Amino acid sequence: MKTMSHFSSSFLFVFLVSTAICITAMSSLLAAVDAANITINGNIVTYDRRSLIINGQRKLLISASIHYPRSVPAMWPGLVQLAKEGGVDVIETYVFWNGHELSPDNYYFGGRYDLVKFCKIVQQAGMHMILRIGPFVAAEWNYGGLPVWLHYVPGTTFRTDSEPFKHYMQKFMTYIVNLMKQERLFASQGGPIILAQAKNEYGNYETAYGEGGKRYALWAARMALSQDTGVPWIMCQQYDAPDPVIDTCNSFYCDQFKPISPNKPKIWTENWPGWFKTFGARDPHRPPEDVAYSVARFFQKGGSVMNYYMYHGGTNFGRTAGGPFITTSYDYDAPIDEYGLARFPKWGHLKELHKVIKLCEHALLNNDPTLLSLGPLQEADVYEDASGACVAFLSNMDDKDDKVVQFRNISYQLPAWSVSILPDCKNVVFNTAKVGCQTSIVNMEPLDLHPTVRSPKRDIKALQWEVFKETAGVWGVADFTKNGFVDHINTTKDTTDYLWYTISIFVNEEEEFLQNKSSAMLFVESKGHAMHVFINHVLQGLVSGNGTVPHFKFGTPIVLKAGKNDIALLSMTVGLQTAGSFYEWIGAGPTSVKVEGFKSGTVDLSASTWTYKVGLHGEYLRIHESGGLNNKIWALTSEPPKQQPLTWYKAVVDAPPGDEPVALDMIHMGKGLAWLNGQEIGRYWPRKSSKLEKCITQCDYRGKFNPDKCDTGCGEPTQRWYHVPRSWFKPSGNILVIFEETGGDPSQIRFSRRKVSGACGHLSEDHPSFDVEYLQGSEIKNDENRATLRLKCPTNTHMSAVKFASFGNPTGTCGSYVQGDCHDPNSAALVEKVCLNQNECALEMSSGNFNMQLCPSTVKKLAVEVNCS
Repeated sequence: MKTMSHFSSSFLFVFLVSTAICITAMSSLLAAVDAANITINGNIVTYDRRSLIINGQRKLLISASIHYPRSVPAMWPGLVQLAKEGGVDVIETYVFWNGHELSPDNYYFGGRYDLVKFCKIVQQAGMHMILRIGPFVAAEWNYGGLPVWLHYVPGTTFRTDSEPFKHYMQKFMTYIVNLMKQERLFASQGGPIILAQAKNEYGNYETAYGEGGKRYALWAARMALSQDTGVPWIMCQQYDAPDPVIDTCNSFYCDQFKPISPNKPKIWTENWPGWFKTFGARDPHRPPEDVAYSVARFFQKGGSVMNYYMYHGGTNFGRTAGGPFITTSYDYDAPIDEYGLARFPKWGHLKELHKVIKLCEHALLNNDPTLLSLGPLQEADVYEDASGACVAFLSNMDDKDDKVVQFRNISYQLPAWSVSILPDCKNVVFNTAKVGCQTSIVNMEPLDLHPTVRSPKRDIKALQWEVFKETAGVWGVADFTKNGFVDHINTTKDTTDYLWYTISIFVNEEEEFLQNKSSAMLFVESKGHAMHVFINHVLQGLVSGNGTVPHFKFGTPIVLKAGKNDIALLSMTVGLQTAGSFYEWIGAGPTSVKVEGFKSGTVDLSASTWTYKVGLHGEYLRIHESGGLNNKIWALTSEPPKQQPLTWYKAVVDAPPGDEPVALDMIHMGKGLAWLNGQEIGRYWPRKSSKLEKCITQCDYRGKFNPDKCDTGCGEPTQRWYHVPRSWFKPSGNILVIFEETGGDPSQIRFSRRKVSGACGHLSEDHPSFDVEYLQGSEIKNDENRATLRLKCPTNTHMSAVKFASFGNPTGTCGSYVQGDCHDPNSAALVEKVCLNQNECALEMSSGNFNMQLCPSTVKKLAVEVNCS
């Protein structure tokens, strides 16, 4: 997902004096230096071994990945502001080449691809930016962000010492850099961009390209430096990044990462707070305790810039999802969810962590740590200077057992797999394993597509549907015929997901399977990704690979008739490969087709003459776009046909009421594509994961995380709901278009709104006794603070009921709390008094509120659940 970054041009180390000094650009790379300075008209961005230095001040920076094409412009200001409220300083994004250069020299920067607008929104919020120009991004994005047309430029091999590739790469990067310069968006011009990146995670694959890979990596660095951006360049996962390019880390944990040069700062370009999903797989989650642990350990061990990939994942609208098999949702279990809502408790827990780390910034960046052993798997890093400033991080790396440690003659309880932060080397203000912020209860509330139509079942049968049925096989005139199989991707060049492979076979009426009224067997092998099989225009079934193994083999009985029989295979891609060595050469489509059951033996059709047609008739007519919505091919129907394959549906719908985020519920549909008012919602496929796979009900945060550790959703659709941005709706007269491949029931399609219906929270007596929300560096006085539980409902709502409240030893989790044998009977009354009918409230665990003498031998807890309305 990352490439090399480097200073836009190499510069001599400059000593600043009282008058401005001009810096001469050098054509060769600098040797290692103690600090790299970039002088500019406005801001100065420099670095040394400890941190970035902006305008002479060391900066500890927390960054958030928000990809502009994965949301819509109407969402950008809210997303950026919510990140800022979460304690984020920097917004990071890739630049998506294949979304901008649609064909050579044909550039697009409108709509979701308005990069300049996105950068200016970040700037208006008073935040910095990291611009990862790439141009290869991976990112589970179609074709890794590189344009498909580039693969067909003669002599081109991606990501190596290939002259055509380097020509187009340099041309695009120069175009982006010049665009940013024109808008004065680099920090050197007073803009928000403080770092730029070239290439991406190339070190993981460089050896596969041999000497050509090494030459390419060095060329990319030199080319980036020559752009003269006035800010440093970075390269992530680049193990031979040349000076002054900063090599950076991507992983779930980067506390042990060290840059190549001791003169460069420790930067984490991708901390993965969750993971992506593939159709038919489980839903991965990363616990907030573990994300916080990884962040605290990184800064404990000298880190200075950390970026969450992703902080808001968003949506792979249209056909932008790669993989293959990446879902349309790119939620990523991120601190801000796909719809733009803060994900509690993750967002809130990390916000508190960010605030505490910021309290420690000066001590962390201006002192070297002293490492102290506190036990076999316990340690402290202490940052202390002569002024009396002192910060300590106490870590327990044991992934099973809590430990009590001695630090400066004081005992500290350290939960397993946790870090306690002491901004004054005395008081624990934050522990990564103790989540004190609320958990929001979020539901997908069903709505009618047409609110003016009412029925006891809240259905939409009264809508006027129009349909268009595709032909199973070649529509219009065939594109070409060929002996044997063509590669799917080479043929469509990704202009569509669909390619028809058709052939006819003759069956003698004396064949035994006809006499016995039995079936022949069809066997197909394919490179991927999915296929619908039609025999004599009747759908026999859908077969596909998956996100791990895209290729597949299958056999199915087929009913043939005497005489001519038509075989039509609709081959489908589900997003192109996103990464890997020579990944652009990975193909798709059938490689073998055989029919068994004939008297003469197996009939191998693989080398026979096949007839081909690219795409769907409806795509060709563009009936999903505004210009084709009134096409006369649409047929009005009072009742939409059900379980009909290859069918287009169109209906006029009203905008859902309210202002909550909206999604399409496609649980009753098969597989296909959806649009609203011509805007691409994306691929839908409520494909279920296996019931036999391992899922959890409650994740143990302790121990190293991997994407299979904390999965949910076994036996359920990987993605049921599909985000439809509010800004795409008109008040009424919205046109919804669905292309259904396999058959479904469109009358059961629903809008759902994503609604926060309640909040939960729990605290224990041994929780750090500081209200981090209002904590200042001068207020770290343990005897004046009490642990405080804060609850808040969405704007314009209030706490309408207290569903559960117990101070004592309640058990369970949000939504399933249970009162224990130790319980203060006044708990509910106290919570109602403080919280009922309020938008937010604060419950301090003190004797003024609760019976602190209750059950003296028990570590008491407070658990609360409220409704929001």
